Amino acid sequence: MDLRDLAYFEVIADLGHMGRAADKLGRTQPALTKCIQRLEEMVGADLFERTGRGITLTRVGEILLSRARRMREAMEESLREVTDFAAGAAGHVAIGCGATMGEYLLPQICRAIIGDAPGLTIEIQIGMSGVLRTALRERALDLAIGPVLPSDEQEFRHEAFGIDEVVVVAAKNHPLCGKPLTIEDLTSSKWVLPARSVAMRQWIDSVFEAHGLPLPAVQIETNSITTLPKLIADTALLSFTSTRNLHPLRLGSQLDQLMIDATTMRRPLGFVTRRDGYLSPAAQRVVALLKAKGRDFLDQVTLPDKTEAPMPGVIVSRAERAHKRVRQSH
Repeated sequence: MDLRDLAYFEVIADLGHMGRAADKLGRTQPALTKCIQRLEEMVGADLFERTGRGITLTRVGEILLSRARRMREAMEESLREVTDFAAGAAGHVAIGCGATMGEYLLPQICRAIIGDAPGLTIEIQIGMSGVLRTALRERALDLAIGPVLPSDEQEFRHEAFGIDEVVVVAAKNHPLCGKPLTIEDLTSSKWVLPARSVAMRQWIDSVFEAHGLPLPAVQIETNSITTLPKLIADTALLSFTSTRNLHPLRLGSQLDQLMIDATTMRRPLGFVTRRDGYLSPAAQRVVALLKAKGRDFLDQVTLPDKTEAPMPGVIVSRAERAHKRVRQSH
């Protein structure tokens, strides 16, 4: 059944007059008559009957008109869905994120995505950087948000929109807190760290090795950043975490940074996608949003200390403020 014939039939039925329908459609009356004849041959019954100067639907015609309208509405809805999908306003996107960014950055991003494209559905996977890269390779994720690793340059497409600092931390009552330190002062302590396959663990190990020191003595190995504060609270254990976790209202509020520049890891934050392969319109829309607003999202994660108000328009990291306090103490 020709969809164009059905569309012409619907107009003829609505107007009840072949001549007016021909004028509206820009077709000749004989062409419309042939259209109706083709439909009648297919259904095996008359669709119209003459009444005075016009035409009205038969019972078969009324049923066909009802079905034709349903088909047209379904086609229009399908076209809208396809158009939305093609524009990235609908569809599905799978996002991976590290624990710290998942805690503070991802909720902002998801709110912005939903506000920009309410038809999108979002799948979130929280994991360490190695796990997320594997999921990208296996196409289980469209993109990963978090630290951009040096190895990403060779394999993935990436873009940074900010900087993160990862520092050595201890419980607030730890004997090493609040005093000038060197990396040698850390060698007698035991640690809570992620597995050796994780980039930040590899970095801190390499720093100790570069200083000719034994590697950190790991007493607890964990892949959960959220359990870290409880694991080292009221103990002599040290750990390594982002300064973004150390704000008063966050999971590391009971921790303090140990002020050692040699063990401060500064890493770019951004997003990573596959270098080759198809990226859905939905994922492309999220990437575009991160390119446009990623720095704004990240700046909102950095909360200023109440004790030191930064200059307007300037964001001062916790590490910078802590370094300043140590310098002033000398």
